[in-house]
Amino acid sequence: MTELLIDALSWLLMALGGGFVLIGGIGALRLPDFYTRIHAASLTDTMASILIFFGIILQAGFSLAALKLFAIMIFLLLTGPTASYALANAALQSGLRPEKPTVTSTGRDK
Repeated sequence: MTELLIDALSWLLMALGGGFVLIGGIGALRLPDFYTRIHAASLTDTMASILIFFGIILQAGFSLAALKLFAIMIFLLLTGPTASYALANAALQSGLRPEKPTVTSTGRDK
């Protein structure tokens, strides 16, 4: 019974992680400028990696493989946001400025 519960929870976590990856991909395609795209991709990538790795760790059980997976997850959680920051900073330093939203007469952003 517990194995079934652990399997169901791990598959739920991995499916949620896949959903976050899908949402991040859609956001990267649909958002208007570079900075909003990188923001969406960075946030969803971080959350997706947490969910997917915890799902895989549950599948691995209490073992050396789970410890290695946890170490890889920590490495990704440290390097992913750092890489996004470096990319955004390089774009800003090269002259790419964030777009300012314009407000129309209806009060909605354009």
